Amino acid sequence: MKFGIRLIQHLGSPRDIVELGVLADRAGFDHAWFPSDKFLYHAWPMMVTLAENTEQIVVGPNGIEPYAMSPGETATFMATQDLLCNGRTALGFGMHTDQMIEWMGIKVQDRVTRIREAVDLMRRIWRGEVAEFQGREFNWSDQCYLRFQPLRDRIPIYVSGYEAESLALTGEIGDGSLPMITPPESAPLMVERVATGAARVERDLSEIDICGCGWFSISADGKGTDTDELKDILAYFGYYLEEEALNTVGLSRADFKEIFDLIEARDYAAARALVTPAMYQLAVTGTPRDAIKRIEALFAAGITQVSVGGPMGPDPRETIRLFGEQVIPYFR
Repeated sequence: MKFGIRLIQHLGSPRDIVELGVLADRAGFDHAWFPSDKFLYHAWPMMVTLAENTEQIVVGPNGIEPYAMSPGETATFMATQDLLCNGRTALGFGMHTDQMIEWMGIKVQDRVTRIREAVDLMRRIWRGEVAEFQGREFNWSDQCYLRFQPLRDRIPIYVSGYEAESLALTGEIGDGSLPMITPPESAPLMVERVATGAARVERDLSEIDICGCGWFSISADGKGTDTDELKDILAYFGYYLEEEALNTVGLSRADFKEIFDLIEARDYAAARALVTPAMYQLAVTGTPRDAIKRIEALFAAGITQVSVGGPMGPDPRETIRLFGEQVIPYFR
């Protein structure tokens, strides 16, 4: 049983977020993931800083994609980071939405092929190969090779995805998979999609670390978990979630359309005010005991790493402590 923590911008300043990562390392979390959302805090500098100030936790970005950044640049950064932190890194690669890429005028067409080719190219780079390549999405010359010796010839790639075909790809080529489990009831659907891809290439599903990315808001007594930060996350990201996942708790993207329009108009207070109690189903809220029950169901569904994200609770430091003292030991 593994536990990850997603250190998102809503948790404070970059320095605050790094300090939370240090606490997570001490609390026994296995992975620290820095979401790579457009125009929010950049994952790279924070993950380097955290790696320099921790001893055990694996540090990586979640959502680096092959459109705004070349896979060559990503492969080189990750190999350098791997040397700096002595192998305590992993790459979360892919997308949970197309829209944020298209904000920048970049057309997303065959994202499955683009991610597949990019993953292959990065692995070739790390193996020390000359990655000359003419594909459907990438065309590289014979000058594409790493000009230093990497620590490892295969840095773990956790492939991000949404919709059936993208998640199946994670089962085909990923060392891990990073499905959103928002709501948690969608976890069986996500695992089934990963399993479909694994079966295509006759992989054992146990080879893949299925890291479910959930939203959590926990306190010792369960009070105060309906924070403004949670409402902001539900408001901002709800419309980007997949229809079939939302349907597992009786919601749909249409329920978030008015909120989405307010976000587009940058009226964030009004958007937050439209978050309904039903929308809290997208997150795990309550006490540590409530979290344990929901996590048991996630593991039963086939999730092998639970990635704790969102606002975490009214006091994120306290939530990390509660996970370290009550939740993580329960599963170990």
